[in-house]
Order: sequence, then structure tokens, then C-alpha cells
Amino acid sequence: MKKRVTAIALIAILVIGIFALAGCGSKESGGGDAAPAEEGGTFVVGLDDTFAPMGFRDESGEIVGFDIDMATAVAEKLGMTPEFKPIDWDAKEMELNSGNISCIWNGLSITPERMENMALSNKYLNNQIVVMALKDSDVDVKSTEDLANLKVGTQVDTSAVTLMEADPNYEMFKDNISEYDTYDLAIMDLKAGRLDVIVVDQVLGEYTNNNLGGEMKECSFAFGDDYYVIGFKKDNTELRDKVNEALKALIDDGTAAEISEKWFGKNIVVFEPIE
Repeated sequence: MKKRVTAIALIAILVIGIFALAGCGSKESGGGDAAPAEEGGTFVVGLDDTFAPMGFRDESGEIVGFDIDMATAVAEKLGMTPEFKPIDWDAKEMELNSGNISCIWNGLSITPERMENMALSNKYLNNQIVVMALKDSDVDVKSTEDLANLKVGTQVDTSAVTLMEADPNYEMFKDNISEYDTYDLAIMDLKAGRLDVIVVDQVLGEYTNNNLGGEMKECSFAFGDDYYVIGFKKDNTELRDKVNEALKALIDDGTAAEISEKWFGKNIVVFEPIE
């Protein structure tokens, strides 16, 4: 009896194997997409969907923005389908390393930690960290020494905070700084007179100011450049390199400049290696 059961089982296995092989042949001949996301198929972009104008939701709830347009154009160059996945920004590296997303593309600044933990693209956009005040005020910051006499607002855990902390005069004005969960909250307090200035990403500050009808102005002093890059899983340099090639092609054919003009009114796209 045991020998007969074994024989039947072997026959069943052989039959299943034949059908499995036939199934594989059918998928291949039918053009099924068996390639991993890194080589084709879906290009999953992880983002914080509240960071205008890089990636955010419009009035109809659709995710739009400069990075959205650029990522869509890159995906087209790569023959891939873009998918935009809102993530917890604090968990972005976990999302990347778990394979839930192909990259982090949403106004990502360069930091030593990110250089260590991710494969980063070339710099693709020249943002700055600027100081903004209300247009009808007489406030104009000409150096960080001026901040010692002003109420300063910014967003927590941003490049603005990092650059302020690195400034030689930080001890003079650190007690004047209020950190908010979002830049929008800081701008509300600026408009209400509870702040004298905000320290903010130029791309966000200018975009918001345009929507406010020009209620703010940039001060004479700026903290400096804050280039944006795209973050990939540390060992996924192949996809990083392909995206770099696509970015360069978009710059060469003028597409990147058109997208920049659409969102910023000027071309601030760059293509520079990280030093």
C-alpha cells in the first residue's frame, strides 16, 4: 500500500510540474511583466504629500508638484509606470529599505547621514534657505546678528534648523527661535504678528507667497544653498544611475527647464555630482 501511494504521489508531482512549465511558457509568450521594479514596471516614488510645491495634494486631492512632474518624465524615459506613495516622512528610510518604494523623491536635502545610508542621485535642484518677513514691515535681515533682536519661526527637523545651528552666531539668537510642525503654521504666526521672520526653503516660501498675493518678502540675508537629491536603497546604484541618465536627458532636451518654469517661474534645475 505504501509503495502504491508513493507512485501515485510521484505521478501527481510530474503532472503538476508539466502544467507549471506550461504556465510559465504561457506567461512569457503573453508578455507578462516578470521584471523587478528596479528594471521595469512600476517606479514607486515615496513622498510627503504636504510639501508644496514639490509634492502635495491640490484642491481635488490629486498629488501634484514639481517633483511629481519630474518623476513622471523620468519614468517615461525609463519605460516605467510612476506610482506616487505618500509615506510617513520619519519612516522614509525604513520604507526604502523594505522595498515598499523605489526611491524617496520629495525635496530631499543632502545630509551626512543620508550620504551614509542611501545611494543619492546627483543634485537636481538648487534650493536655498532664506529669511522672509512681511512685505509691509520694515524688517530686513542683513546678517544673522540681526536675528538676535527678532522673533524667528521655522519648521522642526529641517535644513533650516541645521543651517541655523551651524551658524557662528547661533548662540546669539537660538532662544528667539520657535519650531513648528509645519511651515504653514509658522507662516500663520508671521501673518498674525507673533513672529518677525521665518527661515524657510526658498521653493516653499516663494510658492506660498505667490498664493498669498505677495504678502511676504525675502530679506537680504540667506543661509545658503540647500540642494535637493533623490534617495535610493544603498545597494541600488543601478536604478540611481539610470535615473541620473534620465535626468540629464530631460535637462538636455529642455523638459526640465519647462517644468521648473511652470512651478517656480524660472529655471533652478541643476545637474551636479555630490562633492
